[in-house]
Amino acid sequence: MTTAKPDLVIFDCDGVLVDSEPISIAVLLDMIAKNGTHMSEDDAYDRFLGRSMTTISKVLHEEYGFAASEADLDEMRANLFARFELDLKPIPGIAETLRKLDVPRCVASSSQPDRIRLSLKLTGLLDLLDPHIFSATMVKHGKPAPDLFLLAAKTMRVEPKDCLVIEDSPAGIEAAKSAGMRVFAFTGGTHSRGGRLEAALASRKPDRIFSDMLELPGLLTQATPKVR
Repeated sequence: MTTAKPDLVIFDCDGVLVDSEPISIAVLLDMIAKNGTHMSEDDAYDRFLGRSMTTISKVLHEEYGFAASEADLDEMRANLFARFELDLKPIPGIAETLRKLDVPRCVASSSQPDRIRLSLKLTGLLDLLDPHIFSATMVKHGKPAPDLFLLAAKTMRVEPKDCLVIEDSPAGIEAAKSAGMRVFAFTGGTHSRGGRLEAALASRKPDRIFSDMLELPGLLTQATPKVR
């Protein structure tokens, strides 16, 4: 087994760079309830964390009988962006961590490009990551398929085995592993409290689980196994 620092760190956005997951789930559940469908918060996290809106809409239609219209999605997006303007915060320590990292980095998120950029702009992170931002809208299959991470690696000219992914969702961990990349599970977002999510992440066997983003630069200096 070989060991080395990664040549590229790929960050998920929601729940890793910005503490957006509770806001996103709340707005989604509001839309669902408004249309007469009930879903618990735990179910929403279990089913939708780390997934694209295309996947979420498909699950709602096929399993809950709720076909979200374009008007529904537009209203939800407007409500979400308004909530972001009021309440969105960066993950504690992320700006300092990005400044300390001495390896290339990029963002690979299930969210749409305008949402990613708004999130990063509102939290003061855009200048630290632009222009290396990749969205699930750029590939045919979103997480847990590996397509998005493979696109990021190819565009950044780094072999998948030399990449490290930072993820907060089971779907994201599965995608990273399917791409042949190392992956750290991050549990420092407010949605991770209570242990339910951490157990789900641990079951996917990430290379490491950590909860303090300020630890990341130090973790990269430690020998971590490369995927063969």
